[in-house]
Amino acid sequence: MTYRLQKPIAYTLGDPAGIGTDILLQYAVEHPIDDLVVVGDQRSLEHRAQALGLNLPRCNMVHCAVGNPEVCGQTTVANVDGIMAMLNTAIDGCLSGEYSAMVTGPLNKSIINDAGLLFSGHTEYLADRCQTDLSVMLLASGQLRVALATTHLPLREVSDAITKEKLSHLISVLDADLRSKFAIKQPRILVCGLNPHAGEGGHLGMEEIDIIIPTLEALKIQGIDLIGPVPADTAFTPAMRDAADVILAMYHDQGLPTLKAQGFGDAANITLGLPIIRTSVDHGTAFDLAGTGRANFGGFATALNVAREMTRHAESKLL
Repeated sequence: MTYRLQKPIAYTLGDPAGIGTDILLQYAVEHPIDDLVVVGDQRSLEHRAQALGLNLPRCNMVHCAVGNPEVCGQTTVANVDGIMAMLNTAIDGCLSGEYSAMVTGPLNKSIINDAGLLFSGHTEYLADRCQTDLSVMLLASGQLRVALATTHLPLREVSDAITKEKLSHLISVLDADLRSKFAIKQPRILVCGLNPHAGEGGHLGMEEIDIIIPTLEALKIQGIDLIGPVPADTAFTPAMRDAADVILAMYHDQGLPTLKAQGFGDAANITLGLPIIRTSVDHGTAFDLAGTGRANFGGFATALNVAREMTRHAESKLL
């Protein structure tokens, strides 16, 4: 018998000019979405379905109006208020218990900032709205999980952002959520070094000696299973990868190229450290694919299935 979630999952359509609407419509042709509440502009959904030659799926919907619901392929600041309303509606619904989880469609950070809002990404925004000190970005494909110590920062700011306090807190959150949300009894976390060759004994940088190694040693004493710091150019080799449940990269482009090379379009972005469950696709708005029927809904399927599994695990602990 198919397990039915106790409460629905909210899906935000994201920027209506992108493929967040396309992937929902294409997925719904072959898969049921009766456990979803779609959060977005009803007119945008209707217009895109017509452009793709698809029928509107049967689903529950919360209407959040955007300024130009028929825009396709070219984003506009006129839609930013509606885009943020979608996101806030889903967050508030998860916090209140109306929704069991939220899956977010892709949005464009630049256009939100152009509209006068400071927005560096879903991960940081969710942490602020949920009043959480620290959230952790985790991307997962069928073969690999990669977490990030820093997210959307210029490269020159990464080193200063990695402190003993932040790294300790981040690894503790990662360990706790792998246990509670993924049912991994004793997570094994492989930690990348920041510098080439993990600093080469201090010859290529002191961050490993001054910050990373002391932090890992202290956390090991607390019972967290850690490997590293490991040079990033060997951390993703099959032997190292298979020895860990997750790889913690020090910055965005250290960890994600390997994961995306393996499973781009079929991975999920998961935000840990929140009081709610949130997953997302692993790609951007792909404006050039919007309305063409060529968008790949694999990332959406993965994000939705991960949210379902995390919700089932959370609900099973309440029974």
